[in-house]
Amino acid sequence: MIKPKDIDFLPENAGCYLFKDDKGKVLYVGKAKNLKKRVKSYFGKNDHTHKTRMLVERIKKIDFIITKTESEAFLLENNLIKLHYPRFNIDLKDSRRYAYLRLTKDAYPILEVVRIREKTGEYFGPFTSGRIRKIVMDTITRNFKILTKRPSKNLTKILDQKEYAKRVALARKILKGHSEKLIAELAKEMEKNSKAENFEYSITLRNQIQALATMKEKQVMELGRSIDANIINYGVYGGEVYLLLFNVRKGVVEDKQEFVFDYYDDFLEDFLAQIYQNQLPPKELIIPIKVGEYLQNYLTKKRGSKVKITTPVKGEKKELLNFVHQNINATFFAGKERMEELQKSIRLPKIPTLIECFDISHLSGTNTVAAMVAFENGFAKKSLYRKFKIKTDAGGDDLVAMNEAIERRYGGSLSKKMKFPDLIVIDGGRTQLNIAISVLKDLKLTIPVISLAKEFEEIHVPYTKIPFRLNKNNKGLQMIINIRDEAHRFANAYRKTLQSKGFK
Repeated sequence: MIKPKDIDFLPENAGCYLFKDDKGKVLYVGKAKNLKKRVKSYFGKNDHTHKTRMLVERIKKIDFIITKTESEAFLLENNLIKLHYPRFNIDLKDSRRYAYLRLTKDAYPILEVVRIREKTGEYFGPFTSGRIRKIVMDTITRNFKILTKRPSKNLTKILDQKEYAKRVALARKILKGHSEKLIAELAKEMEKNSKAENFEYSITLRNQIQALATMKEKQVMELGRSIDANIINYGVYGGEVYLLLFNVRKGVVEDKQEFVFDYYDDFLEDFLAQIYQNQLPPKELIIPIKVGEYLQNYLTKKRGSKVKITTPVKGEKKELLNFVHQNINATFFAGKERMEELQKSIRLPKIPTLIECFDISHLSGTNTVAAMVAFENGFAKKSLYRKFKIKTDAGGDDLVAMNEAIERRYGGSLSKKMKFPDLIVIDGGRTQLNIAISVLKDLKLTIPVISLAKEFEEIHVPYTKIPFRLNKNNKGLQMIINIRDEAHRFANAYRKTLQSKGFK
């Protein structure tokens, strides 16, 4: 294990590297053809994404494992990710279809559906099929009497903890995929109790065996309805990968899944390894670029039969890839034209993929609040919205409130948790813009900032005193007006909520 300053001591072999924090916790696992060259790339660039910068800031130790081949590195990386579950590796938890079953570590463990692995407990999945997850959940809770919520005090008085622990142990075997072995064990137990004339318990065991057999049949039926192929295509935009996965059944494309994550070399191979880690790979995989042969061998082993990986250059399958790419544009980049038009119209240094807009709201000088809305790729990103209860005695002065809100967003704790936008929009004119410029200057930040004055919808920019008056049909202007209006709505809604609670 070495420290970041000692990167030159890394070997130039193929292998896996592990970035760790000051406590030794694994932050990220990666593979490389050349360990020294790959790890150096993290520390020698200044154009990393926000997520990568956050990772690099936390790296205190670097561990590595040399492998003979890149194929071995690929398999090792997959195993290390499953072992450590590093927070900075590709995270697929945002896919709405994905969910886990979690068995809690309580005196009386409960089984529940969760979408984020953040609490202690045993996790099983992810289940990419909601129907299969429900089949497993129903079988365990109904036939093995596993709780789905914490028991009341009255229930714990009558619930035998040792007996319940035995049922949990059986449930754990099912969740680990050992249902066939469990059926054999229960059959032996049933025969034993039947001979001992424990008929009531024998009936319980019989019902459990039948439930497990039915569960297996339903799972097979569900898998039988699954796709014949998967088509994957992607676009790289603003340092991020926008990827779509379509299922194809009997030649018909259906069931779209969306993923967004940071771009880096070999991201597609890592993505494929993780997406098929806990689900059956398809018979055929249609992708836009070639991947290592070892990946096909890995997927074939996972499936138990040959998986064909196709990279078509013409014909029907190429048309399917093009179709998915068209969907990428429609799904992720419908706002691209508006962003590009705004960039050209007011001479921004780059396309404003992420825009944050601030507005102030108060009631006759009281209940002063600020609100920030965020738009990504031209569309509202409500998970990034933020509210600010103004702490300074603003007395209805919008400029004082704006100064505080911008300073808290870009100079406080939020600056460490959230990536900076490509453009800041302020509701107001030149005076409001100057406030924002002053705060950013004090914070030594160079984020582009503009303001939008309501009366004539004029756009004020730092580099000229003459505001832009764009044609009302300008799509960039229309987008900015939409964002400003959303910030106004959000700020007023927040103020009214606090007002109703007696906030002054």
